[in-house]
Amino acid sequence: MKHDKYHYYQNSVQCVEAEIDFVDVTFQQLRGRNALTLREDFCGTAATSCEWVKRATDKRAWGVDLDTDVLAWSQSNNIAALSPEQCQRVALIQADVRGQTIRELDVVLAMNFSYFIFMQRADMIAYFQSVRASLCEDGLFFLDAFGGYEAAKELTEERDCGDFTYIWEQATFNPINSQMQCYIHFVTGQGERLDRAFSYYWRLWTLPEITEMLVEAGFSSAEVYWEGTDPATNEGNGVYEKTDLGTADAGWICYIVAEK
Repeated sequence: MKHDKYHYYQNSVQCVEAEIDFVDVTFQQLRGRNALTLREDFCGTAATSCEWVKRATDKRAWGVDLDTDVLAWSQSNNIAALSPEQCQRVALIQADVRGQTIRELDVVLAMNFSYFIFMQRADMIAYFQSVRASLCEDGLFFLDAFGGYEAAKELTEERDCGDFTYIWEQATFNPINSQMQCYIHFVTGQGERLDRAFSYYWRLWTLPEITEMLVEAGFSSAEVYWEGTDPATNEGNGVYEKTDLGTADAGWICYIVAEK
């Protein structure tokens, strides 16, 4: 898959197995039953939706995105890799996530900080309200967020991903409105660059802002799930637990779970 930016993205940014593990376990803990229906907002390649329908024969998923190209890639790659039976339980929708009419969902996801594109408080609350209206009575909304004292810096970070290099660039940050320009670049194993393979212009929202807007949108609660630390390495251990106390790290990623 030479020069396939979506392939590189899935193999550097996402870990859909761990994401769905968290959703499944957390829903079971909070609701005492298994979640069956899921909508993946800003779905991109819909890798998460595909992972969802693989988990059980009674799970269904909808992936929503505005980008025609990425949905076409998903259809030709991720959806095509499913069994015929699994394909019947996942649907891709090209649309604005705020206008969805699918209702009574167990779970809605907004991952990879995608909802940060809503830069005004009123727009964000309107999106959150639309999500709440899509959920069943005991449904849950799962989001992720990032921050830390390096999150507002202009910086570049590289990570070796085996047959390619992933480069994250925070190109600009405006402290007056917290808007920032970020890029993802890739370098192939042959040394060829894919500059600005992905571009993001969004607002760096804080956790208090996000949780307060969720409650203002009508959710009964919005809790933060923070990653634990492996004492042997002093790095994250991949286990996220509900807490009111985080750590002042240079960079962090957490989950937010909002209850209808």
